[in-house]
Amino acid sequence: MPPMDVNRPDRGGRVDNEPLSVILARHEAFLAGRPGGRRAMLKFQDLSGVDLSARRLCDADLTGAILVRCSLRQTDFSGATLFAADLSHSDLTQARLVGADLRGVQMRDACLLNCDLTRADLREGRLMAAVGGELRSTTEN
Repeated sequence: MPPMDVNRPDRGGRVDNEPLSVILARHEAFLAGRPGGRRAMLKFQDLSGVDLSARRLCDADLTGAILVRCSLRQTDFSGATLFAADLSHSDLTQARLVGADLRGVQMRDACLLNCDLTRADLREGRLMAAVGGELRSTTEN
C-alpha cells in the first residue's frame, strides 16, 4: 500500500512513523482543546506492529484500521471508533475501551488482561462495499 498522506488520512495505506507522530500530536491538542488540534482520523490505515502504548486515543476514528501485533498497553480508546478494525495478536493489557465502538472487531489471540470494556459495543459488524451496483461484504471472495 502507498504511504499515507498526512493531509488526507482517510485514503488508507501504511502509516509512516513521522506522519503518525504528527497525527498523534494533533490529536493530543484536540483532546486538550488547544489551537491546531484535530481528531485522529486513521480509517483503513495499516498500523501493524506500531507501539501506541499509553497513548490517549479517546474519540479517535480507527474504522477498519489494521492494528495487528501492536503494543496497545494502557492505551485509552474511550469513545473511539474501532468498527471492523483488526486487533489480532495485539497486547491491550490495561487498555481502556470505555464506550468504544468495537462492532465487528477482530481480536484473535489479543491479550486483554485487565482491559476495561465497560459499555463497549461488541456487537457483530461488517464492512460492505459496492461491487457492480450490489453491496457485498468486504470479506467475501
